[in-house]
Amino acid sequence: MSDESEKVNSGILHGKVAVVTGAGSGIGRAIAHLFADKGCTVMVVDVISERVDQVVGEIRAAGRNASGLVIDLSVGTDVDRMIDSTLSSLGRIDILCNNAGIMDGVRPVADMPDEVWERVLAINLNAPFRACRKLIPIMIEHCGGVILNTASIAGIFGARAGVAYTVSKHGLIGLTKSIATSYGAKGIRCNALVLGAVQTAIGIGSATPNSLGMENLNKTIATLPRTGDPIEVARLALFLVSNDSSYLNGSCVVADAGWTAF
Repeated sequence: MSDESEKVNSGILHGKVAVVTGAGSGIGRAIAHLFADKGCTVMVVDVISERVDQVVGEIRAAGRNASGLVIDLSVGTDVDRMIDSTLSSLGRIDILCNNAGIMDGVRPVADMPDEVWERVLAINLNAPFRACRKLIPIMIEHCGGVILNTASIAGIFGARAGVAYTVSKHGLIGLTKSIATSYGAKGIRCNALVLGAVQTAIGIGSATPNSLGMENLNKTIATLPRTGDPIEVARLALFLVSNDSSYLNGSCVVADAGWTAF
């Protein structure tokens, strides 16, 4: 056995299968790579096919295991297909990382169009709900699993984004706690990453962000210590999905370089 094979086989996620949404770039890409490095077979999920192919290719080139799915998480049937296709091709799902998310142009309530509200909620909250609803009964049959949701400090405060994003991340934190309390006794752990500013391609969500929203956001940015690197988030994600965090369930772990401490 080669040194590289031994390294994978001794990884803390050896033998596990993980689904990572939004894995074509940023935090999701870093999570996919790190999980694969630790012995996990990763289903790379993204809406852009070129990104899926690139990340899967990178992981396989490193001698790790990955497959890919092009999924539009705003479509409920696509979310179901993500779970069904992974189970069909990989046989099981031990870890679900609901990481994909979009911004909303920092629009407050009075300036929020229906179509933006509905799309942000569809991807940021409805898709994780649907994926969990589909997968949890299967995880129970297989004696447990781990769900990790990528939330935001916008989910505990009100001025880090527009209303749609803020509501979606508040809802995702509520979903996390509800799953943990409902299914913890059945072997399912569900925790959330509550993130500050991270170097990703998520942007603001509009070429012309709302002026009032940006005014409020800029007040908070003035106290931002620094932006995080996606690998810093991936390392925390690895801990939260591994057995090293077996006593954590329903935890919403803030990782923001102390931004919310100011």
